[in-house]
Amino acid sequence: MNWKTEWKKLVMIAGVFLAFFYLPVGSARFDNAIMEALYLAKWYAQEHVLLCLIPAFFIAGAIAVFVSQESVMKYLGAKTNKFLAYGVASISGTILAVCSCTVLPLFAGIYRMGAGLGPATAFLYSGPAINVLAIVMTAGVLGPKLGIARAVGAVIFSVVIGVLMHLIFMKEEKQKAASQMVMPEEEVKRPLWQNALYFASMVGILVFANWGKPSQSTGVWAMIYASKWMVTSAFSLALAAMLVRWFALAWWKVSLTAVAVLALALAFPGQPMVAFSAGVVGLSAFTSTDKGETAEWFSSSWGFAKQIMPLLLFGVLIAGALLGRVGHEGLIPSEWVSRAVGGNSLFANFFASFAGAFMYFATLTEVPILLGLIGNGMGEGPALALLLAGPALSLPNMLVIRAVLGTKKTVVFVSLVIVMATFSGMIFGTFFA
Repeated sequence: MNWKTEWKKLVMIAGVFLAFFYLPVGSARFDNAIMEALYLAKWYAQEHVLLCLIPAFFIAGAIAVFVSQESVMKYLGAKTNKFLAYGVASISGTILAVCSCTVLPLFAGIYRMGAGLGPATAFLYSGPAINVLAIVMTAGVLGPKLGIARAVGAVIFSVVIGVLMHLIFMKEEKQKAASQMVMPEEEVKRPLWQNALYFASMVGILVFANWGKPSQSTGVWAMIYASKWMVTSAFSLALAAMLVRWFALAWWKVSLTAVAVLALALAFPGQPMVAFSAGVVGLSAFTSTDKGETAEWFSSSWGFAKQIMPLLLFGVLIAGALLGRVGHEGLIPSEWVSRAVGGNSLFANFFASFAGAFMYFATLTEVPILLGLIGNGMGEGPALALLLAGPALSLPNMLVIRAVLGTKKTVVFVSLVIVMATFSGMIFGTFFA
């Protein structure tokens, strides 16, 4: 008998027993934290899983099946020209404008297809951070100085973090580049423009289905928001036509799904999620039972979902228990946060970066949260630090990054974001606020 192993098991059992023995059930704060964890998980499931994550899983699966490794390595590979690689990574993130969790399947997809660590992590940061609508909203609600600082800081961060990740893990990146040099060229099944339109249709569905309500009821953003489901439907019809014409999916299967979606849209006019759900179910059912490329597409998408979803939901539960929802408290009192981020000290900026990195921000929610914190005495430096660290990271996000990159790379990536956000906040608070 290996007593060392047995003692470890005994300690673990004793630890679990003591945790339950002294569980503070009945304490108002603890009971409220449990409810907050469940409320946040419910909100996340209702608002983000169907509209954000499922389209992202399908896009990630499509990257794995329909995009050749040669194409990924040509623009994002370890041996690609760095100006090209980081430019493509940051621009891609700007176009997608997703939250810290929705970007994860896309990041995992391009990284596993051969993207270099630097460009992949630049994309990972830029997706949630360089959100044009969020930056405009920041400038409108919190002031133009913070809006401009956020935009400039996010663009610089995405490139600098990617370059530093590449340099820190240079040895591994050289090995990856060497292995990519001997890979055989893959056969191209369809022209680049067809793949581009196919991906554009899915990105269009992802972006417009999640188009957030602007603070003002007039203007371009409001017009887009008012017609977002019409635009989403147009992209969906385009995707359906491409699946029939270019991917040989049976026309009657696509037509049956389209009829079901239309019928539910007419039956439930104020509940677009019902029709959207029917589209997802139909696409999943017919691609999973098909043969060839579309079956591989569903299988790859399902693989990403199995890996990422449990980690995300577990992370959301923990984040909800610790910090609660907007306007509600978890185990950590909100007054502690407000008190810790006042002024422009090193600690205030670090705390804002660190706390923001572990909180979960849905797209655009960071702005009203910061508005409340600034009203309670938060300095403008820590506000910028939170804007640069918060939307790009979260506890659920970190758990998934670790599953893709490993513990060491994840710790380095998170540390770079927090440290850079801290010093950016200090510089802004000292010279520009």
